Amino acid sequence: MTHASIGILGGTGPQGQGLARHLARGGHPVVLGSRDEGKAVETAAALGVDGITGGDNATAADAEVVIVAVPYDGHAALLESVRDRLVGKIVIDCVNPLGFDKQGPYVLDVPAGSAAQEAQQLLPQSRVLAAFHHLSAPVLNNPDTADLDQDVLVLGEDRDDVAQVIMIAEALPGVRGVFAGRLRNAGQVEGLTANIIAINRRHKTHAGIKIIGLPSDVLPSDVLPSDRGTKA
Repeated sequence: MTHASIGILGGTGPQGQGLARHLARGGHPVVLGSRDEGKAVETAAALGVDGITGGDNATAADAEVVIVAVPYDGHAALLESVRDRLVGKIVIDCVNPLGFDKQGPYVLDVPAGSAAQEAQQLLPQSRVLAAFHHLSAPVLNNPDTADLDQDVLVLGEDRDDVAQVIMIAEALPGVRGVFAGRLRNAGQVEGLTANIIAINRRHKTHAGIKIIGLPSDVLPSDVLPSDRGTKA
């Protein structure tokens, strides 16, 4: 089986590093992207996992599939800078537009409706999906984590693209990918991260998401017929 190469924009952050660690262990060649190429190269080497390299964000954007894992305040500018490199590609946006104050985390207003919808507006020739919002960065980035035991909610418009992202998600140990609706529903998924952070702070844990009541033995191809162009 051939595994798609994956570039992670903003890959030197905790979430990017954690995703890279597990995706590479799952067989995907991964390129960590950063504004600072040297930092990306050093970070990739420090992870100590075969199949991970580092480069600037433009280099990461040349991968077959690209994950966006930057803070929201740099989201639009970064996507605009690599727009031409992302034409025709699957772009997985996992950005959570959140603010923090003395009362804890809260959801920022995004004129487009969500970070993922903003990405699709900025990248009209790319195929934007939303996923990976609720995975704990400390758990992902722990080299001893062998089973994440969580679901990843995947949102998108094209069934074939959704199925591919579900399979990428399931390269992570103990993860099940679940189709969670069209991109217009990404705002609720992104915003739920604020609730999860509040839970984690209150209970000093790393809670995640699991959807109950779904068959445990259904493959993405069974649920989402891979007929490109058909809406999910």
